[in-house]
Amino acid sequence: MNKNILVVEDEQRMREIICDYLEMDGFTVFQADNGIEAMNVFENNNIDLVLLDIMMPGLDGWSVCRRIRKKSNVLIIILSARSDEDDKLLGFELGADEYVTKPFSPKVLVARVKTLLSRFNETNGEQIKNNMISKKEILIDKDAYSIKVEGEEIIFTRKEYDLLVFLIENEGIVMSRDKIINNIWGYDYYGDGRVVDTNIKTIRKKLGEASKYINTVVGVGYKFEVVQ
Repeated sequence: MNKNILVVEDEQRMREIICDYLEMDGFTVFQADNGIEAMNVFENNNIDLVLLDIMMPGLDGWSVCRRIRKKSNVLIIILSARSDEDDKLLGFELGADEYVTKPFSPKVLVARVKTLLSRFNETNGEQIKNNMISKKEILIDKDAYSIKVEGEEIIFTRKEYDLLVFLIENEGIVMSRDKIINNIWGYDYYGDGRVVDTNIKTIRKKLGEASKYINTVVGVGYKFEVVQ
């Protein structure tokens, strides 16, 4: 895979190991050992995916994630020794696509990087041409991988984008949390099912008034339905 990966990790040995494994798989790797440097590297290079440590001096990973999301929907995998559910939910609320808890296997981490990139490529690859979705004030350009609400482009994370498109393309059908997880996060996802609720909450906030089209079906899941 000819992709550019930014590894943000303040522990030098850990950073070097991750970079070595990524380079062995053919990735072009950029490094940063603090949040300020990470933002400088990100803003001056075409980065496809960010591996982001949370606990760093100065500008921490949460802040870096928040800043990146204000300007880009690049893939972000959070690396953290903190395994609390609230920390994981915060990561997803800030727009992370994956949350990997330390310690982890470098080989498994690289596999997750490749899987995340391949899933994105499948939905945003060459095979999709002139594919537009228009639902009232929501306009989705699948060629550009963009979403506009009342003419204004809104930045969505990969998972938020995929989830909204999935609901819209199954308009009128109730989608259970399990079905959403299997289709958006994959059958190998072992995280908490609340990740769906967290992403729906963020999507609704970004859609504003158009959030009325996403209905909660208590005890089951969610349904997208245009109000006539």
